Amino acid sequence: MNAKTEALQLQGAAGLIEALLDRPADTPPKGTAVISHPHPLFGGTMQNKVVQTLARAFVLAGWNAVRYNFRGVGASAGTHDDGRGELEDLLQVIQQAAPQGPLALAGFSFGAFVTANAMARLTTAATPRVPEQLVLVGTATSRFTVDPVAPDWHARTLVVHGEEDDVVPLASVMDWARPQSLPVTVVPGVGHFFHGQLPLLRQIVLRHLQSAPVPS
Repeated sequence: MNAKTEALQLQGAAGLIEALLDRPADTPPKGTAVISHPHPLFGGTMQNKVVQTLARAFVLAGWNAVRYNFRGVGASAGTHDDGRGELEDLLQVIQQAAPQGPLALAGFSFGAFVTANAMARLTTAATPRVPEQLVLVGTATSRFTVDPVAPDWHARTLVVHGEEDDVVPLASVMDWARPQSLPVTVVPGVGHFFHGQLPLLRQIVLRHLQSAPVPS
C-alpha cells in the first residue's frame, strides 16, 4: 500500500468485506470509484494487477478508488456465489464506501460482468443512483450474461479488450456490444491480463476519465 491507501472493513450480507481505499495525493476527490476484481475461483483478488492499474488511473484523474474482495476472497466472509452474491457485495460496498456524491464503477473480467449488472440495477432502481463513469475491461461476456449498457450512458462508458484475449474471446465481446452500438477499444496483440501493456491500459482509462462528459 502507498501512503494514501487506507484499509476498510465493510459489512455485506455474507459478513465482513475487506477493502482498500486509495486517495489522490494533493487534491479533493472528484468522487469515489468502486473497482471489482476478476473471478474468485481463478485467483482473482483486489490485488490483481489490472485492478490496481484501474485504481491508479482513477486516482490520477482525481478520484478516490475503492478496491474490495468479493465474498470468500482474502479476509472477506462467505463463499463464491456465481455472481449473485457478488452483485450484492458490490452494492453494499457502494452504499457504505460511496454513500453520496459522484460515483464511478469499474471492473475487470468477472468483475466487469458484476459491474455492468450493478449499473443496470442502480439506474433502474426506484431511487436511481447514476454513476458518472463506467469502465469495463476484459468483460466476461463468454462466461456470463452481462447486462447491456443503456444508450444514455455510452458516452461515459469505456469498454477495453485485448485483441488476443484467450480467456474471453474478442468476438464474444463484440457480439455483446454490437446490438447496443457500444464502442469497444481493442488493444492489439494483448491477452486477457494485459501483460506488458498495463501502462497503456492506464493511459487509455485516464484519457477517458479526463475527456468523457459528466451528467449535467
